[in-house]
Amino acid sequence: MDLTQRLENVAIVGAAGKMGSGIALLLVNELARLKLSPEGEGKTYSLTLIDVNHTVLEGLMSYLRTQLKKAGEKKVAWLREVYQARTDLVENGDIIDEFVMDALTQLRPATTLSAAAGATLVFEAVNENEDLKVKLLSEVRKVAHPDAWYLTNTSSIPISVLGKRLEIPSRIVGYHFYNPPAVQKLIEYITTDETDPGLKAAGEELCHRLGKKIFHSADVAGFIGNGHFMRDGLHAIAAMEALRKGGDHAPAIYKVNRVSQDWLIRPMGIFQLIDYVGVDVFKFILEVMDRYLPGQGLHSAFIDTLFEKGILGGQKHDGSQKDGILGYTKGRPSAVYDLARGEYVPFDHEGWCKTCDEELGPLPDGYRGWKTLVRAPDRKAYLERHFEAVVRGETQGARLAAEYLKASKAIGEKLVADGGAASAEDVNGVLMNGFFHLYGPINDYV
Repeated sequence: MDLTQRLENVAIVGAAGKMGSGIALLLVNELARLKLSPEGEGKTYSLTLIDVNHTVLEGLMSYLRTQLKKAGEKKVAWLREVYQARTDLVENGDIIDEFVMDALTQLRPATTLSAAAGATLVFEAVNENEDLKVKLLSEVRKVAHPDAWYLTNTSSIPISVLGKRLEIPSRIVGYHFYNPPAVQKLIEYITTDETDPGLKAAGEELCHRLGKKIFHSADVAGFIGNGHFMRDGLHAIAAMEALRKGGDHAPAIYKVNRVSQDWLIRPMGIFQLIDYVGVDVFKFILEVMDRYLPGQGLHSAFIDTLFEKGILGGQKHDGSQKDGILGYTKGRPSAVYDLARGEYVPFDHEGWCKTCDEELGPLPDGYRGWKTLVRAPDRKAYLERHFEAVVRGETQGARLAAEYLKASKAIGEKLVADGGAASAEDVNGVLMNGFFHLYGPINDYV
């Protein structure tokens, strides 16, 4: 049974969640393409969307309907060819509506795992909880095709562990999409020595069909992306604590967040990124990594305390950012949660924030931020000049940034040395494609 045959009966467990909904959109577009192509003539494609209740599934169906219409608008020229024999479809709007209906007829929303009966390809996108994943997939195994392949969106749990617990070591792979899956180009692909060669090849083929860049990671807890991000975050927390020295958290958090965004020229500061991922998710991934990589200091009392106090970050249903380590107004950081005070401290750019900025010192001359550099033709040359100035700088901001660069590089190099990544290019590729960094952590800047 090849990949195209397996795509005739697909199931997604956790389909209505943040990751599952994006995976569902990618797959329904691919199934629609197959259905409307010559190779799909006479075949039926089914995508079963499984989640906890009808309310979230209704929301998922609404989301898919909207996104399919947008997809149809982008490929209306192709759709005109597909529907050329349909004399009743004249206007572009009619053609797009027909495409949306054709795509939606493939969907089977369900609230029970038994709906995955006969599935030959199963995607799992539930919370990063090993026991939950094993429990749900064990139930799916009872009804799915005996030779079904399983693709788990885990971002940290070793695939060999899941394979052993599920008793399917050759039929499960890590297929780690980045958020949001429909937009992010990266898939982190994790196989093991026991992976079925057919599955291994099909996973790569599907990645290309979905328009993704594939980066291979060894089967090590955290893989490449979170292997770096978790340790990067822990460095930031340690730098924050060193600055705080028993005082308030707010100024130290503000400084490290600003340095990691402005001096390091990243899309967002490190504490904003932790909020975006979710303080709770950050904690859970750390726990998984600490369990399978003991003795590496993969733990944070700061994160634990935030979690206990319900300071979790993450996104609301409309995609807007929830308050976490930072507070947000219209999606932009506007406050800092101070553990010592137990409350959010609003930014005051004429008060304490101004003092922090003065202590950090000015950015290098001619500074240009991430947004300006994303498509700049001279980006490489500019980054070399910028980081040369940072490394030579004597301000507090420059010193913190240089230390951060060194730590980030050391984390990346250790991932390669320990075999988690095959090369520096893989580490840099994941961080640049998955986290939108302008440069990889393994570089010659420090």
